[in-house]
Amino acid sequence: MKILVTGRPGIGKTTLVSRLAQMLKDRGVSVGGMITYETREKQVRTGFLVEDLKTGLKGLMASVNYSSGPRVGKYVVNLAEIERVGVKAITDAVERDEVVIIDEIGPMELYSESFRKAVSEAFASAKSVVATIHYRASQSSFCRTILSREDVSTFVVNVENRNVLPKTILDKLYHSLLVKK
Repeated sequence: MKILVTGRPGIGKTTLVSRLAQMLKDRGVSVGGMITYETREKQVRTGFLVEDLKTGLKGLMASVNYSSGPRVGKYVVNLAEIERVGVKAITDAVERDEVVIIDEIGPMELYSESFRKAVSEAFASAKSVVATIHYRASQSSFCRTILSREDVSTFVVNVENRNVLPKTILDKLYHSLLVKK
């Protein structure tokens, strides 16, 4: 089963997939992959961390303080950190876990060819994948390809459903995992 979660920035996509990952782990499902978090200084967002869900390894993948690398808005992207932490987390999860979490398929991550390859391999695998995708994803041909896959279910997070969606997705995903066993 392949699931994409989308919605406007700040609506709770990362919170949703984090809760979902924990709910799956609580049911004995092996979960791996990557998740991204904001970094803040004095309540001002200064960048983004990428974390391996399995090992806890973290890397600063984008910062207002970096001076070289691709730029997305006010942030400069560190491709080496995306690949060292995020890409490795995805490829490891495809090899060893039942569910692969990818948070997020967005403009910063898409600068990495290795990231795009890891995402493609995850979606081509027999593993269940839950990924968040940037709300402007249709502007990218890579994202349009993922969004148009026949085996993908898409959920749009909004204020009204963000608290119930983790359970909705869990039920759908967990049933699919039981059928596989």
